[in-house]
Amino acid sequence: MTFTATILTLYPEMFPGPLGVSLAGRAMAEGKWACETVQIRDFANDKHRTVDDTPAGGGAGMVLKCDVLARALDSVQEPLPLGEGVGDGGAAVEGCASAANAEPPPLDPLPEGRGGRRPILAMTPRGKPITQQRIRELAQGPGVIILCGRFEGFDERLFEVRPDIEQVSLADIVLSGGEMAALTILDACIRLLPGVMGAASSGDEESFEQSLLEYPHYTRPQEWEGRTIPEVLRSGDHAKIAAWRKARSEDDTRLRRPDLWERHKGVRVQPASGARRKDKEPDQ
Repeated sequence: MTFTATILTLYPEMFPGPLGVSLAGRAMAEGKWACETVQIRDFANDKHRTVDDTPAGGGAGMVLKCDVLARALDSVQEPLPLGEGVGDGGAAVEGCASAANAEPPPLDPLPEGRGGRRPILAMTPRGKPITQQRIRELAQGPGVIILCGRFEGFDERLFEVRPDIEQVSLADIVLSGGEMAALTILDACIRLLPGVMGAASSGDEESFEQSLLEYPHYTRPQEWEGRTIPEVLRSGDHAKIAAWRKARSEDDTRLRRPDLWERHKGVRVQPASGARRKDKEPDQ
């Protein structure tokens, strides 16, 4: 199965970008994943190829039009059983084929009830922050369709009519557009594909895999600017090393990311002082 990423964007030339080098680039050359781009403007139906309009109710900026986006999605989304075929559209860019000019690899069926369709992610700051768990789920499937937001965002009716679209954010930040977030999410997925990393277990102890930050790493030289590699890591005692790494992982998570620590332990973390917050009395 080839993991196929289809990106709907106003800037197809941004892909594959950094995904064309290093691990992801090698995996693409080996056929482990494929990249398609679709130019959203190709689905505008006026002579100016308009994809946005002013916000209803007034305000700054422009809003991406739901009708144009829906036509773009329809051109690439796999049909439901007994449905119509996939439409055409898009413009080719070097290293990243367009949906119009290249047939995507055959898609293996997903578990029963999902119709063999790739999930659709819409990149927006209003979306749910993506997690490593969701990345792993995506990487185990046939691929993903990513809709890149721009300007003030999407006409909300797109999500009302298409509830299968996942609104996703990268973090509590605002970018110029969804393309950079899409590249990041794809990189996270691609590195988990079979055969991309050197060892199948390479990602098992990384940050977020167990709702914990990864333990710190060291390498030669043994001493640098008056600081040495912790003695336990030089001991050769694998049991002690494993215990040290586990303890550091837990300590760093508790101190740096109390939200992850709560998720890991399944309990609320109390303030460092040990004081409990008192519920406010209701207004009389």
